[in-house]
Amino acid sequence: MQSMFDERQWLAWLVKVRIIILTFLLGIELAIARLTPSPFPLRFFINTILLWYTISVFYLLLLSFWEELRIQAVLQVLTDLVLVSLVVYSTGGEDSSLNFLYPLVIIVASVLLPRLWAYLTAALAFILYGAVLELAYFGVIPSYSLSHPELRGFQAIIAVNLFAYVAVAYLAGVLSAKLRQVDVRLKHTSGALENLQALHENIIQSISGGLITTGLDGRITLANTAAQSLLAHREGELLGQAVNQFFLDPLPEVGAGPTHGEVRFLAGNAYRKTFRVMVSALTVPSGGNFGYVYTFDDLTEIRRLEREVRMQDRLAAVGRLAAAIAHEIRNPLTSIAGSVGMLSGISDLSDEHRQLLQIVTRESERLNNIITDFLAYSRGKQYQFQKVDLLPLLNDTLTLLENRLIAQNTGIRIERNYAAEEALALADGDRIKQVFWNFCENAVRAMQGGGTLRIGVEAVGDDWQISFADTGPGINPQIIDKIFEPFQSQFEGGTGLGLAIVYQIVQAHEGKVWARSKPGQGSVFVLRLRRLIAAEGFGRAQFPADPQARAPESMTASAAVGGGPRG
Repeated sequence: MQSMFDERQWLAWLVKVRIIILTFLLGIELAIARLTPSPFPLRFFINTILLWYTISVFYLLLLSFWEELRIQAVLQVLTDLVLVSLVVYSTGGEDSSLNFLYPLVIIVASVLLPRLWAYLTAALAFILYGAVLELAYFGVIPSYSLSHPELRGFQAIIAVNLFAYVAVAYLAGVLSAKLRQVDVRLKHTSGALENLQALHENIIQSISGGLITTGLDGRITLANTAAQSLLAHREGELLGQAVNQFFLDPLPEVGAGPTHGEVRFLAGNAYRKTFRVMVSALTVPSGGNFGYVYTFDDLTEIRRLEREVRMQDRLAAVGRLAAAIAHEIRNPLTSIAGSVGMLSGISDLSDEHRQLLQIVTRESERLNNIITDFLAYSRGKQYQFQKVDLLPLLNDTLTLLENRLIAQNTGIRIERNYAAEEALALADGDRIKQVFWNFCENAVRAMQGGGTLRIGVEAVGDDWQISFADTGPGINPQIIDKIFEPFQSQFEGGTGLGLAIVYQIVQAHEGKVWARSKPGQGSVFVLRLRRLIAAEGFGRAQFPADPQARAPESMTASAAVGGGPRG
């Protein structure tokens, strides 16, 4: 196996260690030279050390821009051998106490270079050491040795060093090979651990449901991507926060009854969502419980669909009831109205009797209006779908309304906020006008003391969104959840069927309608209809592939039946 360690880092480490050793040696020799007389050439020794310092700094600079690390390692080993030889020569040759530097260079070579280089370095060290000793022994160069051994003793010194260098090369090569193998295994194990950690991280981040872990104190320690999206926060904003503060209802607890439940979440846009939350203890086999794991899913759309199904069932039941009794009530009502009309023609009726007849007539008319609305609600409606521009339909309705408001001096002002020059849709124009008029009528009746009616038109995804916002007193929270159900009028004298008919019309257009309100802050009724792309020609609309995708993302369960999310 080849070593996977960072050669650049090792070479930089070698330079630093070399400088430390040189400084230590320089200090020791200077101290010895000051304390005891020595025949060694101190100036030659100091110059050698300074040269070694300079070469080390050069290698450190060379390391920053030269990428041939193997060649640099060879150069450093060879340079060290030469300079060690000079140091050993200047400190006494065979009497030098610094010949231990040769084994250090051999060990460095075995670490930085292939195993063969350990033996080559040992051989070069032996040659250089032997050359220094023999040249000085035979007087070729000046000798600074204090002892002068006989030839046999001199040869024994050289032989011992040869054996020592070979032994060091062998042991260092074996240990370096083991080190490389351990290093490779460590790298592989570390890589496998990192891959496993990355896999676990990817699994957690890829889970479609939200996942949050907390400590025993309930503060968030981890939140996956889905949790961040559902809670509309970034991970940095969630970490360290108390998990309970994000929900309107208490979270389930471990060991205190059910470990799952439904909680409400108030989004930043004031829309409420419904989450199903499950909690379990976060434990380790030997450490016990040290936190909690919360998983949660968004049930808002499911609860909306359930409410819509219930709404459809109730509307169907009311429709069948209306169809069954409307005609039976209208016939006797007509007889009553005719009889009252004949009685009112009697000339000698007292004022009290005439007032009673007027009450009967007025209540008969009101009952007849209720029956008419009943029939309009229960009968199957015929729709003429065609390409229409919603803006002229809306402007016609608002123009009629403005004229009436001016004539009656109601103090109500109308504001138009159109974000498009045309709003093409496939719709029944007359029915859509009926929807517009009903929303406007309700807004006017809500603003008895005057106010502002703001109508907005904008493109939202694949839909046109038309909103009617008034500045009235708002709608009671208990009413808004079922405002599109029959007989839910909050106005005196109202039948409560107008918005139910609106809901029928919108359903027939495969649209969406909902309301939101805060008491004292007015109400907003929102209508969404599918957009028609003009370039696609008459009768061809661009619809999303998923019908549920057309509902607003933050619509609560009540929005499908008109009782939209309230803030």
